[in-house]
Parts: sequence; structure tokens; C-alpha cells
Amino acid sequence: MAKITLIGLDVGTTATKAVLIDDEGRRLAGFVHHHPTSRPHPGHAEQDPQHWMDGVLGALQHFAQGHDLGGLAAIGICSQVNTHVFVDAAGAPLLPAIIWQDGRAAPDAAALEAQTNAAQKTAWFGAPMPIDASHALSRMAHVRRVWPELYARTAHVLLPKDYSVLQLTGMVLADTIAAVGLVDAGGYIADLLALAPGAAARLPPLAGITTVAGRVKPGLPCAGTPVVIGTMDAWGGMFGVGVVADGDAMYQSGTSEIAGLVSSTIVPTAGVILFPSYAGITLHAAPTQTGGAALGWFAQVLGRSPGDTAALAFDATGTIPFFLPHLQGERAPLWDSASRGVFARLDPSAGAPEMARAVLEGIAFSVRLAFDALKLSAAVDPAIINIGGGGAASDAWCQLRADVLGIPLRRCAIPEAAALGAAILAGQSQDAATPLPEVVRRLVRFDRTFKPNLGLSAHYTDRLGKYSALYRNLRAFNARF
Repeated sequence: MAKITLIGLDVGTTATKAVLIDDEGRRLAGFVHHHPTSRPHPGHAEQDPQHWMDGVLGALQHFAQGHDLGGLAAIGICSQVNTHVFVDAAGAPLLPAIIWQDGRAAPDAAALEAQTNAAQKTAWFGAPMPIDASHALSRMAHVRRVWPELYARTAHVLLPKDYSVLQLTGMVLADTIAAVGLVDAGGYIADLLALAPGAAARLPPLAGITTVAGRVKPGLPCAGTPVVIGTMDAWGGMFGVGVVADGDAMYQSGTSEIAGLVSSTIVPTAGVILFPSYAGITLHAAPTQTGGAALGWFAQVLGRSPGDTAALAFDATGTIPFFLPHLQGERAPLWDSASRGVFARLDPSAGAPEMARAVLEGIAFSVRLAFDALKLSAAVDPAIINIGGGGAASDAWCQLRADVLGIPLRRCAIPEAAALGAAILAGQSQDAATPLPEVVRRLVRFDRTFKPNLGLSAHYTDRLGKYSALYRNLRAFNARF
């Protein structure tokens, strides 16, 4: 009898990652397909949806050629969110996908934001979440204003995972979680969608995250296998790092850093994203704008790999400067699209190692601010944080983060956290009788815990205060551009 297996796919910002696991959580194989981001104008960030499908189909083909998939039970997909592809009635893209880093819709977002108030947004979302340049309504308003003829031909506005499901199965579906900022407990928020003409007609039907959208079409790798619609990378990664119950905390490290706490207690807090409860899980999340992307940028400046640059940071012997990692603005908890990156307090002792160290510290400080806001929102002070994702590979950087946060970090053994989460949801779709927390705990394993050096607490508290002051002092300057 063939071994029961599951495939999880994560259409991320820099790559499509995939894992093949068995029903005990053992990683049988992995796959990575990198895809480029185009930046044709300042503030623009685009991707070609065909590159996503090259990764998705490439992963399925890779696993099918190298492994016995006779027991393949299901395929799950998660993806980056606030990345939107406008497709026609045949499912063909009408323009490049506008990814979450793209800020071109900021004027449209400001116009929508002006039509709402904090009380409305708290009623809709549970917290006064902003309508920013990456919001689906801002994107639709932008396309309608700039390309009215393309907007008229738009049948659906889809996330990468929903586009992938459409191409694999022919079905158009979205999930209730990844539609963050558009839904409440009852589904799409009609009064909100009414702010953007035509939005309601272009958003896909909603279903639960373990819903089988359909089966892989004939002629494609793994034909006939059930495909689960999955959810956003933050939730996929949440399950992939073993977070599922009240009091659990997560730190997902990738292109951006995503901090999260699960808590049924809600204290409306500015800067935090609050998701509608799903299966008893209420997630308070704070995604930053950059993490690995900032390290990757500095690595490119040095002509090194990101891994070598992270290692170089711990060779620093001179004065460590400060670094704001706001290369394309900042999301949670600041939500400031005008802020930009900067090195500050450079002196002659600062070379490449010291600047690399500042980059790692700056990213860690951005996450410390995120967790400070989350603790207020969730009324939880976590005893441990589960960390996963490609940015968690460095032991030294994980230790630095634990020192900055002042909380132990428990690292997951499978680095592809979001892809693992997608595989978990695929498994849950075939075993609905087993509660999701049991599935998560069976399939997620850990390899190491990093305990904070409490002797560094005062040092990092002082540097965090100066980091925050640097951001505040530059706000007026950045607002002029």
C-alpha cells in the first residue's frame, strides 16, 4: 500500500516553495522556484503570474518524477496576500500582478480612508485597521481610475493562491481569512465594498480554508488530486510553526517579518491586524514591510549572499550604527508608506560588518515594536514564540532576535513554514474528524530553542528607544517626498 502523502505549496514573494510530507510530518522532499519582481517605476512592484505557475507546476512535476505519489491525498496552497492579479472571464491576466510591496495606489487608499472613520473600521474589523495602498479596494480603485477599459474587462481580482487554484482546477474560490480587510464574521462587508464601484462583482466567492476547490485538471502533473483552497501565508505559516491555540505566539521570517498572537481577548489597538475568528482561533497579526528583503538588499550592495552577510554581522568590532529597514515604507505597527530606510550614527569604525549588524538589529527592532503592539491587542505576554521561515536559518540571528525580544524563540525543524501549513490544511481536508490542533501538533516538529541573554536587556531597550526616536525624527523629512 502506497504511503499517504501531502503536498503543500507556498507562492511567496521571491519564490514558490513546496514540501512533500508523509502523514507523520516527515519531510520527504522540497522544491524551490525563484521568480523575479519587476519595479518599472518608483513605488511599483509587479510579478508575472506565469512565473507563479512555473513554480507550482514545476513542484508537482518534481515530486511526481522523484517519488511514489500513489498515496497522495491532497494538495494545499497558500500565498502572499495583498498581491492582486486582475483576470478576464477566461482567467487570463489583464496586467502584471500588483504585489503587496507596491505603493502606487496610495492616493486611492487615502481617498477611501477619508470616507471611513475609526469607529466604522473597529465595527468592521474589530480594530481601526487602515485602508492602505495594498488593500484590495485601493488596487481596484486605482485600476478603475488609470485603466478603465481593463477594469471593465476584469471578471475577478485574485490572490496568487486563488489564481493558482483557478489554473489547476478551473474553479474560482477565495477563503475567508485571506480576504482580510474585506470581511467580517458574516462574509464580505457590503458597506465597505460599496466604496469602490464594481468591487463586489469582481471578488470571488468565499469558502473555508480546508475546502476542496476541485481536482487537478487532466494533462497536468498530479492530475485528479484534490486541491484545497488554503489561505494566506501568515495563517499557513502560523499552522506550519505549530501555533493554533490561545496564548500561542508566532514569528515568521521571510521577505517580510510576520508577528502574531492567538487570543480570544480583543483590545482594539492601532497598528494591529485582527482577523475574524476561525475554528476558535483569533489571530492578532503585525506584518512588517521588510525583513529578509532588507538583508537581501544590503547583501546585494556588498556583492555577497544574504547568508554570508548575516554571518558577517557577527564579526563586527566597531560601533554599531542604527538602521531603519523601511526601504519601501513600513506596515505594522506604524503603517507609514512614506518612511524610508536610513543608516544613522555612522563613525569611522563602522564598516561592512557593523552595518550588516545594524541591518539585523533594525529588523529585530521592527519586530519588537510589532510584538509590543500585539501584546496590547491580545492582552497576552507570551512565554515562548515559535519561529520559522527561511530567515530563521541563522542560529546567531535567531539568538539576536531572542535577545531583542526578551522572549525564548523555538525554531521549527521544517523551514518552509507556510508550505508546511498548506500541507497541513490539505491533510485536514481529508480528515475532518480530527481537530485541527491535533493535526498541527502531530505534523510540526522543532529543532532548537534560543533563550534570551537577559544581561543584554537594558542594552537593547536603550537601542530600541533610540531606533524609535530616529523614526519619529525623520517623519517630517520623509513626508516632503
